[in-house]
Amino acid sequence: MEKYSQYRDRGSGIAPFFPIPTESAGVYLPLHLFLFFIRLPLLLASVLSYFLFVQWLPIGSLGKKASLWLILGIPGIWWIDLQIDGVKKGSLAKHQARLPQPASIIAASSTSPIDALYLAAIFDPIFTASYPSSRLVQQLSLFQAVLNAFQPPREHPNSNARLVDLETLIRENPNRVVAVFPECTTTNGRGILPFSASLLTAPRTSKIFPISLRYTPADITTPLPDTYVSFLWNLNSKPTHCIRVRIAESVHNTSRPPSKNVNHLEYVHDDTTSSSDTLLDSEDAEGVNAAEKVVLNKVAEALARLGRVKRVGLGVKDKIAFVKVWSKWHR
Repeated sequence: MEKYSQYRDRGSGIAPFFPIPTESAGVYLPLHLFLFFIRLPLLLASVLSYFLFVQWLPIGSLGKKASLWLILGIPGIWWIDLQIDGVKKGSLAKHQARLPQPASIIAASSTSPIDALYLAAIFDPIFTASYPSSRLVQQLSLFQAVLNAFQPPREHPNSNARLVDLETLIRENPNRVVAVFPECTTTNGRGILPFSASLLTAPRTSKIFPISLRYTPADITTPLPDTYVSFLWNLNSKPTHCIRVRIAESVHNTSRPPSKNVNHLEYVHDDTTSSSDTLLDSEDAEGVNAAEKVVLNKVAEALARLGRVKRVGLGVKDKIAFVKVWSKWHR
C-alpha cells in the first residue's frame, strides 16, 4: 500500500478515499446470496417506479416520503439511531426548532447514495452540488443527488450547469430546506474533507444544520466512482443496516453583514481562528477571509465531532489523483 501513502492525511494518517472492505460471508454466504437475489429485483422495481411515476403523482409530501421509506426498507435499512445536540432521547417533539425548517440549510456529510434518500425521506430538501472552484451551487433533483455519489470528483461544474447562490435559492423556495454537501465529493466516512465556500453564500438569517450520517456496516459507502455492483451487493446481501444520524446545533453565517449598509470589514478581523483554518479547499482558500473561515470551521468541526472523526487536509484534487492511481492498479 506504499503507492497510496500520499493519499493519507499527513497529520492523522487517515485515508478517506479507500473503499471499506467487506467482511467475508463465510458460512452465511448462502443466506447472503438468497437475500441479494430476492431484494435486488424488488429494489430496482421500487426505485424505477418512484422516479418514473410516483414522484410526479399528486400524492403530497407524505405519500412520497412513504415511498422513499419503502425503498430504504427493502434492503434492510430499518434501524435509525437519531440524536440531536442538547436534546434527550424521547423529547424530540418538544424541540422541533432544533430540526431543519423551511428556509434553513442542511450541511451534510457525503459518503453514500443513501445520504440523499434518507434526507429526502425526512426533510424533502432541495439538493445541491458544490464545487471547490466556486461559491455557487448547482441545484439537483433527488435522482441526480443519488447518482452524484457514484460520479468521479469534479473541481469545476459543467459549462452548461445553472449555478446559483444559496441566498437566491432560499429566496426562490422559502418553504423548502436546502441540502448542501460541502465536501464536494464522497468519502468512506473516516474523515471530513476541506469545504467548498458555497456555504458562505447563505443568508445571515438562515440556520445551517450540520448533519452527520454514518452506516453500519460501513461498506455501503462509495468513496470510489462507478462502484454500482459492489454497492448493490453490500446493500442487498446483509440482513440489516443501521444509519447513525447526528444533528448539531445550528450555525449562522455571521460573515454576512446584517444589512447592506454594514461594511464587510467589520467581520474580517478575528483572532480566535484555530490552526484547522487551513483546511479549506486550496483554490478558494485565498479568497476566504477570517470571518468566513470561522463559519466554515464551525460547521466542519461540528461534522467531525458528530461523526467521531477528524478533519483531513486531502481534498477533491487529491481524490482525482487517487482515483487515477487506484484505477491503474485495479483494472
